[in-house]
Amino acid sequence: MAVEQRSFEPGTDVLIRKVESHLAAVRAGLTGPELELAERLAACLRELVVSTAQASAADRGQVRAAVHFFVLRRESRGRLLSVRSLTAAQRVVNRVVRQLGRPDLLVEARWDRPAREQALPAADVALH
Repeated sequence: MAVEQRSFEPGTDVLIRKVESHLAAVRAGLTGPELELAERLAACLRELVVSTAQASAADRGQVRAAVHFFVLRRESRGRLLSVRSLTAAQRVVNRVVRQLGRPDLLVEARWDRPAREQALPAADVALH
């Protein structure tokens, strides 16, 4: 019988489970760009948790704080993760990503990425 070896540190799987369970709850209430942003944030956080499992306590603490911010963020009216809360979580996660030197994990919302073709008139697109 094969036994699966885990390479995670003790707190790592707990953080990943928190992200996963929160994302499952968010999927029930969000659609479109908001859901896409929540899924990107969750993917980024999972990668940060795994990649910092052997890092310094300070780095792991930053990632843990970002996970908790994403998981516990609520609006006062009780609505789960409004767009405002998602963008606040995005700022926190991106700050941690930059501090850890992982710009490849920066999370952009769809509305943060203007399409060049939409931003320029058709005549200007032909010139570029």
